Amino acid sequence: MLNEVERWLATRSWSVTDRPLHRIMAAKRGTGRTVSVVLPALNEEETVGDIVSVIRHDLMQQVPLVDEIVVVDSGSTDRTSEVAAAAGARVVHRDDILPRIPAVPGKGEVLWRSLLATSGDIVCFIDADLKEFSSDFVSGIVGPLLTDPEVDLVKGMYDRPLGGAAGQGGRVTELMARPLLNMHWPQLAGFVQPLGGEYAARRSLLEQLPFPVGYGVELGMLVDSLHLVGLDALAQVDVGVRKHRHQDGQALGRMSAAIYRTAQLRLARGHMIRPSLTQFERGRDGFEPRTYSVDTEERPPMVEIAEYAKRKVA
Repeated sequence: MLNEVERWLATRSWSVTDRPLHRIMAAKRGTGRTVSVVLPALNEEETVGDIVSVIRHDLMQQVPLVDEIVVVDSGSTDRTSEVAAAAGARVVHRDDILPRIPAVPGKGEVLWRSLLATSGDIVCFIDADLKEFSSDFVSGIVGPLLTDPEVDLVKGMYDRPLGGAAGQGGRVTELMARPLLNMHWPQLAGFVQPLGGEYAARRSLLEQLPFPVGYGVELGMLVDSLHLVGLDALAQVDVGVRKHRHQDGQALGRMSAAIYRTAQLRLARGHMIRPSLTQFERGRDGFEPRTYSVDTEERPPMVEIAEYAKRKVA
């Protein structure tokens, strides 16, 4: 590990207990900064309502840390939108944001568009499939952005149990993202959960970043932020344990391909000869190939979008 990373771990890795809520609230009042929480959601009716309810109760009603909760629905076929709205979130459909540009599937697409649907100076992203959710996930990662003006982006770090075994979640992180970061961007080797979906950043940073439309968005954001603002502007906070719905191995393979593609673009800005992934499933006549396209599209920095620039002027 680089000496720079060891120093960073000592100065930019914190616990949620390092910043009591009253200290965070005092900083919010002093700075006047506003906070938006965004939940990207696709068929998450079982969990999204509880997450919204906890945030509203703990961080809007008990203390006014969060100014708005926005659930961006990317085409759910269940009751995700209804459940989220009933819990108190403002629900926006992905396709209704920036309709001039046709939407494409993918998590990064939703996060990118959410910048136009929110107004907070600080934007906090929370995955909508979390179970046994604690509001520490929000206050923990928002806190440093309110108390330390030199910090621009904060990732959550946590244990990720898998099948009852502690620390065995995050398979794509360990098999794909961590080796990539250690080999090609060793300054980022100190991040415990580089692909975690719980992080917060200043709008002034997010609006300058390109957004891979798919699962490469978290890795791309870390790498691009490192180049734009430097390692000391990045941080992480231990918020405990993250429990969520796990995907099967083939879904993780497709996720890994998108992440590798994101890394490849940042290493060489070249072209893959064949941006697709073939996997195999056993069928009636033996193993059958299934070929999937790999997310290759990236959205430009939001400051380059006319509608966003016009809103900032207004």
